[in-house]
Order: sequence, then structure tokens, then C-alpha cells
Amino acid sequence: MGNVIAKVTDEWISPILKDMNLELVDIQYVKEGKNRFLRIFIDSPEGVDLDTCTAVSEKISAALDEHDPIKETYFLEVSSAGAERPLKKYEDFEKSVGKDVHLTTYVPVNGSKVFEGKLTHVNHESVTIEVRNKTKVDYVTLPFDKIASSRLAIIF
Repeated sequence: MGNVIAKVTDEWISPILKDMNLELVDIQYVKEGKNRFLRIFIDSPEGVDLDTCTAVSEKISAALDEHDPIKETYFLEVSSAGAERPLKKYEDFEKSVGKDVHLTTYVPVNGSKVFEGKLTHVNHESVTIEVRNKTKVDYVTLPFDKIASSRLAIIF
């Protein structure tokens, strides 16, 4: 049900976000305890502040009230995707070349399921990241179908 709600919500809110020059990063419809939450994560090249989230929340709330895709009571949360935003679409990976990323895989690749490093290359089949281990640098290529999760990372 959560995926259906997210897909329908995406259809109604994408034009709103486009008009506001914002990018939809992710939609989550989840149940936590007794409560349900519709979480919408947005971003823009300039970043997203509280005023932007408030304005988006008001417009999205009005659109959702009009279309009423969710019958039960829920809380709407609109927020920035943050510094460690998830990478969901191919375009997210393309825009992130040269940035630090954190990737996990479904199965071990070269003996590991967790990879952190600089994203150096993307094509439609795989990504390549530069992984540093002390003074040694390795390049690891991961096929998209093996990637379980991916996000930008802040690596010190």
C-alpha cells in the first residue's frame, strides 16, 4: 500500500515541485506505532530551508486534500533530503560524480557489502567508486542490480 500511495502522491505533487524549482528526492508512506506518516523529501541546487519546506507543505496539503488518496489519518512531513541524501535515480548518480558516497550491496563484492568513497564513474549498468584504505587506493565497480542502498556521504 505504501508504494501505491507514494506513486499516486508523486503524480500530484511533481508539478507543484517543478513550478517551485524543486526536486522530489523521495516519498515514504510508513506506519510507526499507531501513526501513519507521509514523508516527502525535497532538494534544490541552492538547498532547502524551513520556509521552503513550509510553503511546499501547504501546497501539497491542499493538493492531497483535493484528491484525497489516503483515507486514514496521517501526518504530512516535508523536509530537505539533507547532506546525506539518498541516491534513487540514475540522474542522482550522474549528478553525484566526484562526490563521496556510501553504498551497500545485496551480496558481497570483493568480500564486502559496504563501500564508501568518491564516485568516479557512472553508466547505465554500474558505478565505480574510489575507495581509500590508508595509503592504498582501489577502484570498485558495482553493478546497479547489486546495490541495495546508496546515499551521499560525509567522509572525514
